[in-house]
Amino acid sequence: MDATVNVEAREDAYSRPLDSIDVSVPELYQDDVYQPYFERLRGEDPVHYCADSKFGPYWSVTRYKDIMKVAVNHQVFSSKWELGGVRLEDQVQGYERPSFIQMDEPDHGQRRMAVSPVVAPANLQRMEGMIRERTVHVLEALPRDHTFNWVQEVSIELTSRMLATLFDWPLEDRHRLMFWSDVTVCHVDTPDAPVHSEAERWAELQKMATAMKALWNERAKTNAPRFDLISMLAHSEATRKIDFRELLATCSLLIVGGNDTTRNSMSGGVWGLSQFPEEYQKLRQNPELVPNLVPEIIRWHTPVLHLRRTALADFELGGKTIKKGDKVAMWFVSGNRDDDAIADPYDLIVDRPRAREHISFGFGVHRCVGNRLAELQLRILWEEILKRDLEIEVVDRPKYLRSNLIHGVRELPVQIH
Repeated sequence: MDATVNVEAREDAYSRPLDSIDVSVPELYQDDVYQPYFERLRGEDPVHYCADSKFGPYWSVTRYKDIMKVAVNHQVFSSKWELGGVRLEDQVQGYERPSFIQMDEPDHGQRRMAVSPVVAPANLQRMEGMIRERTVHVLEALPRDHTFNWVQEVSIELTSRMLATLFDWPLEDRHRLMFWSDVTVCHVDTPDAPVHSEAERWAELQKMATAMKALWNERAKTNAPRFDLISMLAHSEATRKIDFRELLATCSLLIVGGNDTTRNSMSGGVWGLSQFPEEYQKLRQNPELVPNLVPEIIRWHTPVLHLRRTALADFELGGKTIKKGDKVAMWFVSGNRDDDAIADPYDLIVDRPRAREHISFGFGVHRCVGNRLAELQLRILWEEILKRDLEIEVVDRPKYLRSNLIHGVRELPVQIH
Protein backbone atom coordinates (compact mmCIF):
# COMPACT_ATOMS: atom_id res chain seq x y z
CA MET A 1 0.00 0.00 0.00
CA ASP A 2 0.99 3.65 -0.40
CA ALA A 3 2.84 4.72 2.74
CA THR A 4 0.72 7.88 2.93
CA VAL A 5 -2.69 6.17 2.97
CA ASN A 6 -4.83 7.43 5.80
CA VAL A 7 -4.61 4.92 8.67
CA GLU A 8 -8.20 5.60 9.73
CA ALA A 9 -9.44 4.82 6.22
CA ARG A 10 -7.58 1.52 6.28
CA GLU A 11 -9.08 0.60 9.64
CA ASP A 12 -12.54 1.57 8.40
CA ALA A 13 -12.16 -0.39 5.16
CA TYR A 14 -11.30 -3.60 7.00
CA SER A 15 -13.59 -3.28 10.03
CA ARG A 16 -16.91 -2.37 8.42
CA PRO A 17 -19.29 -5.05 7.06
CA LEU A 18 -18.31 -5.94 3.51
CA ASP A 19 -21.75 -5.22 2.08
CA SER A 20 -21.62 -1.64 3.45
CA ILE A 21 -18.59 -0.67 1.36
CA ASP A 22 -19.60 1.99 -1.18
CA VAL A 23 -16.73 3.13 -3.40
CA SER A 24 -18.95 5.59 -5.30
CA VAL A 25 -18.59 8.20 -2.52
CA PRO A 26 -16.77 11.17 -4.17
CA GLU A 27 -15.04 12.18 -0.94
CA LEU A 28 -12.95 8.97 -1.01
CA TYR A 29 -11.12 10.38 -4.04
CA GLN A 30 -11.10 13.99 -2.90
CA ASP A 31 -9.45 12.90 0.36
CA ASP A 32 -7.21 10.33 -1.39
CA VAL A 33 -8.26 7.49 0.93
CA TYR A 34 -9.89 5.10 -1.57
CA GLN A 35 -7.14 2.48 -1.96
CA PRO A 36 -7.78 0.27 1.11
CA TYR A 37 -11.45 -0.14 0.20
CA PHE A 38 -10.49 -1.46 -3.24
CA GLU A 39 -7.74 -3.62 -1.76
CA ARG A 40 -10.32 -5.32 0.44
CA LEU A 41 -12.82 -5.74 -2.40
CA ARG A 42 -10.20 -7.26 -4.71
CA GLY A 43 -9.21 -9.70 -1.97
CA GLU A 44 -12.61 -10.65 -0.57
CA ASP A 45 -15.36 -9.66 -3.01
CA PRO A 46 -14.01 -8.63 -6.43
CA VAL A 47 -17.48 -8.45 -8.01
CA HIS A 48 -19.22 -6.50 -5.26
CA TYR A 49 -22.85 -5.48 -5.00
CA CYS A 50 -23.66 -2.21 -3.26
CA ALA A 51 -27.40 -2.21 -2.60
CA ASP A 52 -27.64 1.34 -1.31
CA SER A 53 -25.70 4.33 -2.63
CA LYS A 54 -26.44 7.92 -3.54
CA PHE A 55 -26.40 6.73 -7.17
CA GLY A 56 -28.64 3.70 -6.62
CA PRO A 57 -27.63 0.02 -6.43
CA TYR A 58 -24.63 -1.03 -8.53
CA TRP A 59 -21.94 -3.67 -9.00
CA SER A 60 -18.24 -2.84 -8.55
CA VAL A 61 -15.83 -4.80 -10.75
CA THR A 62 -12.40 -4.34 -9.20
CA ARG A 63 -9.95 -6.92 -10.63
CA TYR A 64 -8.06 -6.37 -13.88
CA LYS A 65 -9.22 -9.56 -15.63
CA ASP A 66 -12.89 -9.03 -14.70
CA ILE A 67 -12.81 -5.40 -15.84
CA MET A 68 -11.44 -6.65 -19.17
CA LYS A 69 -14.32 -9.12 -19.50
CA VAL A 70 -16.87 -6.34 -19.04
CA ALA A 71 -15.03 -3.83 -21.24
CA VAL A 72 -14.75 -6.11 -24.28
CA ASN A 73 -18.27 -7.58 -24.03
CA HIS A 74 -20.29 -4.70 -25.45
CA GLN A 75 -23.01 -7.14 -26.57
CA VAL A 76 -24.00 -7.68 -22.90
CA PHE A 77 -22.72 -4.52 -21.20
CA SER A 78 -24.27 -1.43 -22.76
CA SER A 79 -23.10 2.19 -22.74
CA LYS A 80 -26.39 3.60 -24.09
CA TRP A 81 -27.47 6.97 -22.81
CA GLU A 82 -31.08 5.77 -22.81
CA LEU A 83 -30.07 3.28 -20.08
CA GLY A 84 -28.21 5.89 -18.03
CA GLY A 85 -24.89 6.34 -19.82
CA VAL A 86 -21.33 5.68 -18.70
CA ARG A 87 -21.15 7.13 -15.20
CA LEU A 88 -22.75 5.84 -12.03
CA GLU A 89 -24.67 9.07 -11.75
CA ASP A 90 -27.68 8.54 -14.05
CA GLN A 91 -28.36 11.26 -16.58
CA VAL A 92 -31.25 13.41 -15.41
CA GLN A 93 -34.38 13.13 -17.53
CA GLY A 94 -34.65 16.03 -19.93
CA TYR A 95 -30.92 16.77 -19.69
CA GLU A 96 -29.54 13.62 -21.37
CA ARG A 97 -26.39 14.04 -23.44
CA PRO A 98 -26.29 11.43 -26.25
CA SER A 99 -22.60 11.50 -27.17
CA PHE A 100 -20.97 8.56 -28.97
CA ILE A 101 -19.29 7.26 -25.78
CA GLN A 102 -22.89 6.70 -24.61
CA MET A 103 -23.91 4.64 -27.63
CA ASP A 104 -23.56 1.00 -28.64
CA GLU A 105 -22.56 -0.37 -32.03
CA PRO A 106 -23.02 0.49 -34.84
CA ASP A 107 -23.87 4.11 -33.89
CA HIS A 108 -20.84 4.44 -31.62
CA GLY A 109 -18.36 3.23 -34.24
CA GLN A 110 -19.74 5.37 -37.06
CA ARG A 111 -19.54 8.57 -35.02
CA ARG A 112 -16.17 7.71 -33.55
CA MET A 113 -14.79 7.27 -37.08
CA ALA A 114 -15.82 10.84 -37.86
CA VAL A 115 -13.35 12.33 -35.36
CA SER A 116 -10.59 9.71 -35.21
CA PRO A 117 -8.54 11.22 -38.11
CA VAL A 118 -7.56 14.14 -35.84
CA VAL A 119 -5.50 11.70 -33.73
CA ALA A 120 -4.25 9.53 -36.60
CA PRO A 121 -0.45 8.93 -36.56
CA ALA A 122 0.23 11.24 -39.52
CA ASN A 123 -1.63 14.12 -37.88
CA LEU A 124 0.12 13.56 -34.55
CA GLN A 125 3.43 13.72 -36.39
CA ARG A 126 2.38 17.05 -37.90
CA MET A 127 1.48 18.41 -34.45
CA GLU A 128 4.59 17.27 -32.61
CA GLY A 129 6.70 20.32 -33.42
CA MET A 130 3.95 22.71 -32.30
CA ILE A 131 3.38 20.78 -29.04
CA ARG A 132 7.12 20.87 -28.31
CA GLU A 133 7.38 24.58 -29.03
CA ARG A 134 4.50 25.35 -26.65
CA THR A 135 5.93 23.05 -23.97
CA VAL A 136 9.31 24.79 -24.14
CA HIS A 137 7.58 28.19 -23.91
CA VAL A 138 5.59 27.18 -20.81
CA LEU A 139 8.56 25.57 -19.02
CA GLU A 140 10.89 28.50 -19.74
CA ALA A 141 8.35 30.95 -18.29
CA LEU A 142 7.95 29.14 -14.95
CA PRO A 143 9.10 30.99 -11.82
CA ARG A 144 12.25 29.77 -10.09
CA ASP A 145 12.68 29.29 -6.34
CA HIS A 146 9.19 30.22 -5.28
CA THR A 147 6.04 28.14 -4.91
CA PHE A 148 3.43 27.91 -7.68
CA ASN A 149 0.58 25.58 -8.63
CA TRP A 150 1.86 23.12 -11.26
CA VAL A 151 -1.73 22.29 -12.27
CA GLN A 152 -2.54 25.87 -13.23
CA GLU A 153 0.79 26.94 -14.70
CA VAL A 154 1.71 23.78 -16.62
CA SER A 155 -1.01 21.12 -16.89
CA ILE A 156 -3.95 23.42 -17.64
CA GLU A 157 -1.85 25.77 -19.74
CA LEU A 158 -0.59 23.03 -22.05
CA THR A 159 -3.84 21.09 -22.38
CA SER A 160 -5.97 24.19 -22.96
CA ARG A 161 -3.71 25.19 -25.86
CA MET A 162 -3.94 21.67 -27.30
CA LEU A 163 -7.72 21.70 -26.95
CA ALA A 164 -7.96 25.01 -28.78
CA THR A 165 -5.90 23.51 -31.62
CA LEU A 166 -8.09 20.40 -31.84
CA PHE A 167 -11.21 22.54 -32.22
CA ASP A 168 -9.46 25.33 -34.16
CA TRP A 169 -10.79 27.57 -31.41
CA PRO A 170 -9.37 31.06 -30.70
CA LEU A 171 -6.30 30.52 -28.53
CA GLU A 172 -6.92 33.64 -26.44
CA ASP A 173 -10.36 32.24 -25.51
CA ARG A 174 -9.15 28.74 -24.61
CA HIS A 175 -10.01 28.94 -20.91
CA ARG A 176 -13.71 28.85 -21.81
CA LEU A 177 -13.09 25.31 -23.09
CA MET A 178 -11.59 24.32 -19.74
CA PHE A 179 -14.55 25.85 -17.92
CA TRP A 180 -16.98 23.81 -20.03
CA SER A 181 -14.95 20.70 -19.33
CA ASP A 182 -15.30 21.31 -15.59
CA VAL A 183 -19.03 21.99 -16.04
CA THR A 184 -19.47 18.66 -17.86
CA VAL A 185 -17.84 16.40 -15.25
CA CYS A 186 -18.58 18.12 -11.92
CA HIS A 187 -20.91 16.80 -9.24
CA VAL A 188 -23.41 19.67 -8.96
CA ASP A 189 -23.73 19.22 -5.19
CA THR A 190 -20.06 20.12 -4.66
CA PRO A 191 -19.89 23.51 -2.87
CA ASP A 192 -17.33 25.06 -5.23
CA ALA A 193 -18.57 23.38 -8.44
CA PRO A 194 -18.91 25.71 -11.44
CA VAL A 195 -22.68 24.95 -11.57
CA HIS A 196 -25.08 23.78 -8.86
CA SER A 197 -27.99 22.13 -10.70
CA GLU A 198 -28.63 20.16 -13.87
CA ALA A 199 -30.51 23.15 -15.26
CA GLU A 200 -27.46 25.37 -14.71
CA ARG A 201 -25.18 22.74 -16.26
CA TRP A 202 -27.47 22.48 -19.27
CA ALA A 203 -27.61 26.27 -19.69
CA GLU A 204 -23.79 26.53 -19.75
CA LEU A 205 -23.43 23.62 -22.17
CA GLN A 206 -26.01 25.22 -24.45
CA LYS A 207 -23.77 28.31 -24.61
CA MET A 208 -20.88 26.03 -25.56
CA ALA A 209 -22.95 24.24 -28.23
CA THR A 210 -24.19 27.54 -29.67
CA ALA A 211 -20.58 28.71 -30.07
CA MET A 212 -19.61 25.37 -31.66
CA LYS A 213 -22.64 25.46 -33.99
CA ALA A 214 -21.50 28.85 -35.32
CA LEU A 215 -18.08 27.33 -36.15
CA TRP A 216 -19.84 24.27 -37.63
CA ASN A 217 -21.99 26.40 -39.98
CA GLU A 218 -18.95 28.30 -41.21
CA ARG A 219 -16.80 25.18 -41.74
CA ALA A 220 -19.56 23.12 -43.35
CA LYS A 221 -19.42 25.50 -46.33
CA THR A 222 -15.87 24.50 -47.27
CA ASN A 223 -15.38 21.77 -49.88
CA ALA A 224 -12.99 19.64 -47.81
CA PRO A 225 -12.79 19.34 -44.03
CA ARG A 226 -9.86 20.96 -42.24
CA PHE A 227 -8.06 18.94 -39.59
CA ASP A 228 -10.14 20.07 -36.63
CA LEU A 229 -12.91 18.27 -34.79
CA ILE A 230 -15.76 20.60 -35.76
CA SER A 231 -14.88 20.42 -39.46
CA MET A 232 -14.70 16.63 -39.29
CA LEU A 233 -18.10 16.40 -37.61
CA ALA A 234 -19.63 18.82 -40.10
CA HIS A 235 -18.37 16.86 -43.12
CA SER A 236 -18.73 13.25 -41.97
CA GLU A 237 -21.65 11.28 -43.38
CA ALA A 238 -22.31 9.84 -39.90
CA THR A 239 -22.46 13.16 -38.05
CA ARG A 240 -23.24 16.02 -40.44
CA LYS A 241 -26.98 15.80 -39.70
CA ILE A 242 -26.82 15.41 -35.90
CA ASP A 243 -29.21 17.64 -33.94
CA PHE A 244 -28.30 20.37 -31.48
CA ARG A 245 -28.55 18.05 -28.44
CA GLU A 246 -26.13 15.53 -29.93
CA LEU A 247 -23.78 18.33 -30.99
CA LEU A 248 -23.81 19.60 -27.39
CA ALA A 249 -23.15 16.09 -26.08
CA THR A 250 -20.42 15.30 -28.60
CA CYS A 251 -18.54 18.56 -28.09
CA SER A 252 -18.67 18.28 -24.30
CA LEU A 253 -17.33 14.70 -24.57
CA LEU A 254 -14.51 15.77 -26.89
CA ILE A 255 -13.61 18.72 -24.65
CA VAL A 256 -13.36 16.44 -21.59
CA GLY A 257 -11.56 13.70 -23.55
CA GLY A 258 -9.17 16.20 -25.07
CA ASN A 259 -7.94 17.60 -21.80
CA ASP A 260 -8.87 15.78 -18.58
CA THR A 261 -6.86 12.58 -19.06
CA THR A 262 -3.75 14.49 -20.11
CA ARG A 263 -4.00 17.40 -17.70
CA ASN A 264 -4.38 15.15 -14.65
CA SER A 265 -1.63 12.76 -15.76
CA MET A 266 0.72 15.73 -16.20
CA SER A 267 0.15 16.61 -12.54
CA GLY A 268 -0.11 13.04 -11.27
CA GLY A 269 3.27 12.19 -12.78
CA VAL A 270 5.05 14.99 -10.94
CA TRP A 271 3.45 13.87 -7.68
CA GLY A 272 4.24 10.21 -8.38
CA LEU A 273 7.92 10.79 -9.09
CA SER A 274 8.19 12.91 -5.94
CA GLN A 275 7.01 9.84 -3.99
CA PHE A 276 9.67 7.64 -5.58
CA PRO A 277 12.81 9.82 -5.66
CA GLU A 278 15.10 6.91 -6.57
CA GLU A 279 12.96 6.34 -9.69
CA TYR A 280 13.15 10.04 -10.56
CA GLN A 281 16.93 9.83 -10.21
CA LYS A 282 16.98 6.77 -12.48
CA LEU A 283 14.95 8.72 -15.05
CA ARG A 284 17.24 11.77 -14.88
CA GLN A 285 20.22 9.50 -15.50
CA ASN A 286 18.41 7.66 -18.34
CA PRO A 287 16.19 10.09 -20.28
CA GLU A 288 15.63 7.39 -22.92
CA LEU A 289 13.20 5.83 -20.40
CA VAL A 290 10.63 8.59 -21.04
CA PRO A 291 8.55 6.54 -23.55
CA ASN A 292 8.22 3.85 -20.86
CA LEU A 293 7.57 6.38 -18.10
CA VAL A 294 4.52 7.79 -19.89
CA PRO A 295 2.25 4.70 -19.73
CA GLU A 296 3.51 4.02 -16.21
CA ILE A 297 2.34 7.49 -15.10
CA ILE A 298 -1.03 6.92 -16.80
CA ARG A 299 -1.38 3.59 -14.96
CA TRP A 300 -0.16 4.86 -11.59
CA HIS A 301 -2.38 7.94 -11.61
CA THR A 302 -5.38 6.46 -13.52
CA PRO A 303 -7.10 9.69 -14.67
CA VAL A 304 -10.56 8.12 -15.23
CA LEU A 305 -11.63 6.37 -12.03
CA HIS A 306 -14.54 4.36 -13.42
CA LEU A 307 -16.86 3.91 -16.36
CA ARG A 308 -20.28 2.35 -16.01
CA ARG A 309 -22.19 -0.16 -18.14
CA THR A 310 -25.75 -1.49 -17.93
CA ALA A 311 -26.37 -5.23 -18.30
CA LEU A 312 -28.60 -6.16 -21.26
CA ALA A 313 -28.93 -9.76 -20.02
CA ASP A 314 -28.11 -11.84 -16.95
CA PHE A 315 -24.36 -12.53 -16.81
CA GLU A 316 -22.13 -14.63 -14.56
CA LEU A 317 -18.98 -12.84 -13.42
CA GLY A 318 -16.67 -13.88 -10.60
CA GLY A 319 -19.23 -16.35 -9.28
CA LYS A 320 -21.97 -13.69 -9.07
CA THR A 321 -25.03 -13.22 -11.28
CA ILE A 322 -25.37 -9.70 -12.63
CA LYS A 323 -29.03 -9.27 -13.56
CA LYS A 324 -30.40 -7.65 -16.70
CA GLY A 325 -30.78 -3.92 -16.05
CA ASP A 326 -28.12 -3.77 -13.30
CA LYS A 327 -25.52 -0.98 -13.21
CA VAL A 328 -21.92 -2.18 -13.42
CA ALA A 329 -18.91 0.02 -12.59
CA MET A 330 -15.51 -0.88 -14.04
CA TRP A 331 -13.10 0.62 -11.50
CA PHE A 332 -9.97 1.23 -13.59
CA VAL A 333 -8.34 2.80 -10.54
CA SER A 334 -8.60 -0.61 -8.82
CA GLY A 335 -7.66 -2.76 -11.83
CA ASN A 336 -4.40 -0.81 -12.12
CA ARG A 337 -3.51 -1.84 -8.53
CA ASP A 338 -4.35 -5.54 -8.98
CA ASP A 339 -1.21 -7.47 -8.04
CA ASP A 340 -2.53 -10.57 -9.83
CA ALA A 341 -2.06 -8.63 -13.08
CA ILE A 342 0.66 -6.07 -12.28
CA ALA A 343 3.75 -6.64 -10.11
CA ASP A 344 4.31 -4.08 -7.32
CA PRO A 345 1.27 -2.11 -8.49
CA TYR A 346 1.56 0.65 -5.88
CA ASP A 347 5.07 1.57 -7.03
CA LEU A 348 5.81 3.94 -9.89
CA ILE A 349 8.63 2.17 -11.77
CA VAL A 350 10.12 4.13 -14.67
CA ASP A 351 11.53 1.05 -16.41
CA ARG A 352 8.60 -1.26 -15.64
CA PRO A 353 8.44 -4.17 -18.11
CA ARG A 354 5.28 -4.12 -20.28
CA ALA A 355 4.24 -0.73 -18.87
CA ARG A 356 1.62 -0.33 -21.59
CA GLU A 357 -0.47 -3.18 -20.18
CA HIS A 358 -2.49 -0.86 -17.94
CA ILE A 359 -6.25 -0.44 -18.02
CA SER A 360 -6.54 3.38 -17.89
CA PHE A 361 -7.70 3.77 -21.50
CA GLY A 362 -10.31 1.01 -21.32
CA PHE A 363 -10.52 -1.86 -23.78
CA GLY A 364 -12.66 -3.02 -26.66
CA VAL A 365 -14.64 -0.78 -29.01
CA HIS A 366 -14.75 2.05 -26.46
CA ARG A 367 -10.97 2.22 -25.92
CA CYS A 368 -9.96 5.90 -25.57
CA VAL A 369 -9.78 7.42 -29.05
CA GLY A 370 -7.19 10.07 -28.06
CA ASN A 371 -4.80 7.84 -26.13
CA ARG A 372 -1.86 8.38 -28.49
CA LEU A 373 -2.24 12.17 -28.34
CA ALA A 374 -2.24 12.05 -24.53
CA GLU A 375 0.94 9.95 -24.60
CA LEU A 376 2.59 12.31 -27.09
CA GLN A 377 1.95 15.38 -24.92
CA LEU A 378 3.26 13.63 -21.81
CA ARG A 379 6.33 12.33 -23.62
CA ILE A 380 7.25 15.79 -24.88
CA LEU A 381 6.68 17.36 -21.46
CA TRP A 382 9.04 14.94 -19.72
CA GLU A 383 11.64 15.10 -22.50
CA GLU A 384 11.77 18.88 -22.15
CA ILE A 385 11.84 18.76 -18.32
CA LEU A 386 14.82 16.39 -18.45
CA LYS A 387 16.63 18.40 -21.15
CA ARG A 388 16.58 21.36 -18.77
CA ASP A 389 17.46 19.17 -15.78
CA LEU A 390 14.67 20.90 -13.84
CA GLU A 391 14.67 19.98 -10.18
CA ILE A 392 10.95 19.97 -9.30
CA GLU A 393 10.34 19.98 -5.56
CA VAL A 394 6.77 19.17 -4.48
CA VAL A 395 6.17 21.27 -1.36
CA ASP A 396 2.78 19.89 -0.27
CA ARG A 397 0.34 17.08 -1.03
CA PRO A 398 -1.97 17.51 -4.01
CA LYS A 399 -5.57 18.65 -3.60
CA TYR A 400 -8.00 16.49 -5.56
CA LEU A 401 -11.32 17.03 -7.27
CA ARG A 402 -14.46 15.84 -5.50
CA SER A 403 -15.42 13.25 -8.09
CA ASN A 404 -15.91 9.52 -8.50
CA LEU A 405 -15.38 9.83 -12.27
CA ILE A 406 -12.28 11.96 -12.89
CA HIS A 407 -9.11 11.57 -10.82
CA GLY A 408 -8.59 15.30 -10.95
CA VAL A 409 -5.65 17.12 -9.39
CA ARG A 410 -6.71 20.67 -8.54
CA GLU A 411 -3.57 21.92 -6.84
CA LEU A 412 0.02 20.69 -6.71
CA PRO A 413 2.32 23.25 -5.06
CA VAL A 414 5.90 22.98 -6.36
CA GLN A 415 9.15 24.90 -6.56
CA ILE A 416 11.66 24.67 -9.36
CA HIS A 417 15.33 25.01 -8.44
